[in-house]
Amino acid sequence: MLLKRKSIEKEESLRPSVLPVKKEERRRIQYAPVTLSEQGGVRYLHFGTEWIQGAMRLRKPNWLELEYSRKMMSWLLFREQPRMICQLGLGAGALTKFCYWQFADCKTVAVELNPDVISVCHSMFALPDEDERLHIVEMDAMDFVNDERNAGVFDVLHSDLYDATARGPVLDTPEFYAACKRCLVPGGMMTVNLFGDHPSFARNISAMSRVFEKVICLSPTPEGNVIALAFTILPETDYDTLKSRAADIREKTGLPAKKWLKDIRRALAL
Repeated sequence: MLLKRKSIEKEESLRPSVLPVKKEERRRIQYAPVTLSEQGGVRYLHFGTEWIQGAMRLRKPNWLELEYSRKMMSWLLFREQPRMICQLGLGAGALTKFCYWQFADCKTVAVELNPDVISVCHSMFALPDEDERLHIVEMDAMDFVNDERNAGVFDVLHSDLYDATARGPVLDTPEFYAACKRCLVPGGMMTVNLFGDHPSFARNISAMSRVFEKVICLSPTPEGNVIALAFTILPETDYDTLKSRAADIREKTGLPAKKWLKDIRRALAL
């Protein structure tokens, strides 16, 4: 099954007009329609096409149904007790819900530009109401990471910001990734959902590598998603320690952490 990645649906609104337009005459941002489908006990989020933007198994609403979303949690091998996690791009709310329910002592923030996505996540994808541990921000992700109030706040950032045609992340410049790094605590990490066979892949890896101390990639999912792990500081570790942590992650969360070890061991030469 091919997956079209989540989107903040803003690219079209930022294209320059042929003729000058007065500020007060500029049209409002046009979002793709949010649509749903269900099959085999799984509810899917779409943006007006057949391509999947997110998914929820009805009998396991807080599980990460899509493989790429499970791999987005691979930072758990290096950061065991996060205090603040931020998701850039809400999608169907899977990562946001998973972190909220798994980490009782952690605050989770999700940033989403499209208000309809937020509404549908609450009504159709079991996204909890906001409380002292969950905050949903209706905002452009670039504005959020550039906000000085978010500097040095988060242990982990998840970034899943794709346009409606899967042409690559909407935000992919060194400036964006530098702003993301500023939002992280010392030793914080970022995971980014990339499309491995798209020209945007090399551009994003290059941009991240200019900013972070180390960037490594997990092997592609069958749909072609490649998760990049970006380290502000590469932690000192060894394979036996990671193997033990993987077993602990599996026991506590159900995530297949052992499957991530081969890629990480090779990338870090452990």
